Amino acid sequence: MTSTTQTTINDTFQLYDLLVEVICPLGEPIFCGAKPGDSFRLEGEMLHLPPGQGFSIYSLSAVLPLLAAKQRATHPNDWMSTDAEIACPDPHCKSRLRITRTGLRTFSHAAVTAVPLVAGVSESGDIGR
Repeated sequence: MTSTTQTTINDTFQLYDLLVEVICPLGEPIFCGAKPGDSFRLEGEMLHLPPGQGFSIYSLSAVLPLLAAKQRATHPNDWMSTDAEIACPDPHCKSRLRITRTGLRTFSHAAVTAVPLVAGVSESGDIGR
């Protein structure tokens, strides 16, 4: 009698949804075209703007490199866990962009990439020997 053993690999991972809001100090001139309360949401890899609202590409360029890291779980002492406001890239503009984690979303590796998981690869990406 032959028995077949199947190993099911859990290919799920989680990312935080993010809200990025413009913070404008009262009475200060704003040069990036932003208005207090302007925002966008990041859900997985999808960026969502509210209907009819724009967002400066220069402001976006200041925050974009941080978003993928902010989506991931980090150590509580890591600055990525504690620091949430990013300065406008215009040195004369006093606005800031606040990044807030708003929820946790679960994804399947197979649903987001064609690259298969490899047995023996640790969560850190190191290949077990």
